[in-house]
Amino acid sequence: MENQNWTVKNVLKQYEQPLFELVYRAYECHRQNFDVSEIEYCTLSSIKTGRCPEDCAYCPQSGHYNTGLKNEKLIEIDKLTLQVYSAKASGAKRFCIGAAWKSPPRKEFDKVLKMIHTIKAIGLESCATLGTLNAQQAKDLKKAGLDYYNHNLDSSPEFYKTIIRTRTYQERLDTLEHVANANINICCGGILGMGETREDRAKLLIALYHLPTSPKSIPINQLIPIAGTPLENTSPIESLEFIKTIAITRLMFPNSRIRLAAGRENMSNEFQAWCFMAGANSIFIGEKLLTANNSTPDKDYQFLNQLGFNPPNQSI
Repeated sequence: MENQNWTVKNVLKQYEQPLFELVYRAYECHRQNFDVSEIEYCTLSSIKTGRCPEDCAYCPQSGHYNTGLKNEKLIEIDKLTLQVYSAKASGAKRFCIGAAWKSPPRKEFDKVLKMIHTIKAIGLESCATLGTLNAQQAKDLKKAGLDYYNHNLDSSPEFYKTIIRTRTYQERLDTLEHVANANINICCGGILGMGETREDRAKLLIALYHLPTSPKSIPINQLIPIAGTPLENTSPIESLEFIKTIAITRLMFPNSRIRLAAGRENMSNEFQAWCFMAGANSIFIGEKLLTANNSTPDKDYQFLNQLGFNPPNQSI
């Protein structure tokens, strides 16, 4: 099934499968391509917070909305270094940095390149999400040692227009093409529960499927409704629909890491366990995901131990 030529129509057919059958097939696919007893741990740090010029309807960092978020300048390298060492000691394999920019300013971009050098020197994989990139910026990031670049498509091209007006879908695709051309691994996923339809979710997966290079890492986020944003009163996605989306993602991308990302703090242990069964095999550890709350590392380790996953490779 995973080798077929995927279309919106046959993705929608997968959603119509009985849950147990779909998850069973996804788990078999997962077992064939990964060690199912292993979870990849990543840490995400906000290196520049707030006053973003984009108007993403889900984001508390947008300068278009009053969410009470405290704006912060670019983090100092010494503070970031401590965060990286702490993440490594907690068992993280990858350290991700995120900045609330439309695109990286030249002066700050030079500092980000130094941060990537630091992450690599400490011994972790590096990932960055900095907004729109041009071809030269992608090359500079590669030269600095960047392993992954995150730039989510968020949703289908059609639904995207209802949640973001300041940056087009094509701009996102252009950035991902620059990243691929620079031989940086693509980290790209979306957000579920913004009010989109099942067809929108299928079209998101097809858009990911047709990227110039298949994403090595696919974060699947559950919307966290934030007071002050246009989506603050959005009803949550049904848990079984979310689980089915994870399972279909695994069938479509048998060799990709699927990261259960934002929204885990609001998921029950049983909900998360089904997501892991359906093929998710990576999480963020740490009490914050940029500005959103996340499950604490100790809570995560205890829960994952109960499920039989291997403990993180912690070091000092």
